[in-house]
Amino acid sequence: MNTTIKTALRGVAGIFITPYGSNGELAPEKLAPIVERALAAGVHLPVVNGNTAEFYSLTTEEQIRMANALAELIDGRKPLLAGIGRSVADAKRLAVASERAGAKGLMIQQPSYPFVAPRGWKSYLEEVSSATPDLPIVLYVRDDSIGINHIVEACSLPNVVGVKWATPNMSNLRSVMLECPPEIVWVCGLAELYAPSCYAVGARGFTSGLINVWPERSMAIFEALERNDSAAALPLIDSIRAFEEVRAEENSGVNVAVIKTALNLLGQDCGITRPPAGWPLSAPQQSRIEDFLKHNELSFNHD
Repeated sequence: MNTTIKTALRGVAGIFITPYGSNGELAPEKLAPIVERALAAGVHLPVVNGNTAEFYSLTTEEQIRMANALAELIDGRKPLLAGIGRSVADAKRLAVASERAGAKGLMIQQPSYPFVAPRGWKSYLEEVSSATPDLPIVLYVRDDSIGINHIVEACSLPNVVGVKWATPNMSNLRSVMLECPPEIVWVCGLAELYAPSCYAVGARGFTSGLINVWPERSMAIFEALERNDSAAALPLIDSIRAFEEVRAEENSGVNVAVIKTALNLLGQDCGITRPPAGWPLSAPQQSRIEDFLKHNELSFNHD
């Protein structure tokens, strides 16, 4: 299964949202049309309980429910990658539950705890991954200040197969790549806008929240990058820049709110976002997302 996950990592990893009902409760059934459209577009690696899923606002019980729900919706058509994290106990419990649900690999979130020692991060990874020794692990690196040598050490753990690189420091990315075993898969974790920069230093594939709204465009960008066709890729990336720029506002605090607002406007109500994320969008933000959808003539039924 390591080979399957590693192959899928080199494609488009779709980070699905967590839908809520009118009372703020989980409503995973609302994901069905979003998942079907993403799979029809060709998304390679569905991801549950990523940050676009509002991972840190969910309880462990809710995360387990979402892992089961998305595994059922995917129904084995693509390998499922499941995000895990928080305390060691919570992460291990979620890892085991995700494996039972059918996840074929785990993505370990970089701890958000304010006091993270580099050597403590490695100990965390060792203990968490011990709960599911047969599952491949993808490391989520959001803060490369932890140090190149410590990232290299983490990549030496036996079941680590890939790294989601989610910092804009391409120099450090390349340095770490050169120090790590060649079989480690390096993925752009900053979505479509940063994918060309990551490709330039040797990473392949990217993660995407856009797939919830416009998976066809994400796949077109991927295919152009794989052809090394920057003349095609860059205009496609520019076409989503307005959408991604709003997502980056307020310290990325409206990242998921933009996606849910767009889905709501397209007739796919997925509820609000939970605090401390920003909700609703400001009037100017809302207007820009409406303009984006209109300009690109988006609907949920066709490109």
